[in-house]
Amino acid sequence: GLVAELGCGTGKMTRRLAEAGYDMIGIDNSYDMLSIAMEHPAEDILYLCQDMRAFELYGTVAAVISVCDSMNYILEEEEVLGILTSAAHNYLDYGGLFIFDLNTEYKYREILGEQTIAENREEGSFIWENYYDEDSHINEYNLTLFIKEHGDHYRKYEETHYQKSYSLDTIRKLAEMSGLELLHIYDAFTHEAPTEKSERIYIIAREYGKLQK
Repeated sequence: GLVAELGCGTGKMTRRLAEAGYDMIGIDNSYDMLSIAMEHPAEDILYLCQDMRAFELYGTVAAVISVCDSMNYILEEEEVLGILTSAAHNYLDYGGLFIFDLNTEYKYREILGEQTIAENREEGSFIWENYYDEDSHINEYNLTLFIKEHGDHYRKYEETHYQKSYSLDTIRKLAEMSGLELLHIYDAFTHEAPTEKSERIYIIAREYGKLQK
């Protein structure tokens, strides 16, 4: 069926799903990311430059997915609710699925928060500094990248990213408010229930309002 990916970035997952036989729509608000995605020859992939908080499709789809912690970049509960509600009421087929992942509060607080990660690679190097605020549940990433461009010359880039953690109770509440039926919450890469030390979780919800009508 037709699948829309929110926050598709450079289209790596989009292409994998297309290769698996799905008709794909990739949505991202970065034109630079989508330009890289479109460098890869792939038939039947439609890329749209849109903010996932206000995405618009031309019709309904069998599923909406959002992976690689794209939903953690949504910093307000109301905006997460808006994404789920829009999918449920406007863009999901009868019984269509919404699947997304999230980094957990445990990961930000215990694994990333107040940590500095640095790597020196052949094509470049980076310094990744993290600061987690437990009151706002927001993790600030400060990235400094040194990318090799010509010969032994490197160009320095600096970026700041913000991600927010959401509790399981919050996710359950937002799913219910949106009109989606929450089917499962899994510990990442397993079919087990999340634990207090889960670093990433997957949420599977289903459109069911149309089925009731």
